[in-house]
Amino acid sequence: MTFTENILQWYRVHGRDLPWRGTHDPYRIWLSEVILQQTRIAQGMDYWLRFVERWPTVHDLACASEDEVLRQWQGLGYYSRARNLHQAAQQVDALGHFPDTLQGLRALKGVGDYTAAAIASMAFGIDAAVVDGNVYRVLARHYGIDTPINTTQGKRLFTELAQSLLPTGHAAEFNQGMMDFGAIQCTPQSPRCDACPLADTCDALHTHRVDQLPVKQGKTAIKTRRLQYIYIRCKGQTAIHRRPAGDIWQGLWEPLLIEEQPLPHFEGKMTLLRQGVKHVLTHRILLADFWLLETDQRPPLPQDYLWVNEQDLDNYALPRLVEKLVTNVPSPQPSKGGANKLKKTN
Repeated sequence: MTFTENILQWYRVHGRDLPWRGTHDPYRIWLSEVILQQTRIAQGMDYWLRFVERWPTVHDLACASEDEVLRQWQGLGYYSRARNLHQAAQQVDALGHFPDTLQGLRALKGVGDYTAAAIASMAFGIDAAVVDGNVYRVLARHYGIDTPINTTQGKRLFTELAQSLLPTGHAAEFNQGMMDFGAIQCTPQSPRCDACPLADTCDALHTHRVDQLPVKQGKTAIKTRRLQYIYIRCKGQTAIHRRPAGDIWQGLWEPLLIEEQPLPHFEGKMTLLRQGVKHVLTHRILLADFWLLETDQRPPLPQDYLWVNEQDLDNYALPRLVEKLVTNVPSPQPSKGGANKLKKTN
């Protein structure tokens, strides 16, 4: 059998049963692709189900506020995906229908070549090959390609190869087969080479380069940022502000943040709740200290800070790090044993 025939046959037996695969609805397919970027399926599926339950159509999502979408997204990270998702939904709603061409799909906010090909093939039957991390890995290993996948030359080479292997009229099945094959069979670590239908023709296996392919050129330096968060408690209220554009967590809310400078002096009682909490992002490591300031007088703050009732804090989308830290804030009136926490509820 050819490479393509092997992938199709493998997929028919081993393909994953996912809810968005039983539909040709471009909205639900697009939603799954956006959620699953940088997210494991086990986690992403729960979010997908909650999204389609709350906003069954792209029109419903377009009519939501950005805050509502960010709140629903909370915990997934990479929040630019949520903002792009919302803006793209508004584009589709204004258009009156989902674009049904590669060009039209690429015009949507946050939709690149991969997502456009996925929607086009699965929703509209267009013969467009997807190329994601799984596809890079399968093709690099099987064909022994050591061209770096994160170069212009590499991206073009792998895209052209994937497109040449695509069976006419069966793009959706082949694309899903390639992604599942990379996720289940040809995994990054400990691939199942002993039970692989492509073992006889796999160049990497026969040249002992399975752990060397695919090749990625260079690495981005990891930077460490040290954050001091101060949760202010003043007469049942706390102060938060929305993070600005151009930095991590754009559009999400957080307590008073002090970075790159000493803690200022405040009137009231300051308690260190957590120290050196580590949170890893792409190309960044965050180390956060979390303080509680209990005071009867509102301290002077920049104008963009908003005072809200503590019990209403759950209505605001917080970064995952801040959400974790807030669970360490003791309630104003602890129960016996002091075990009460200001916990967030879903």
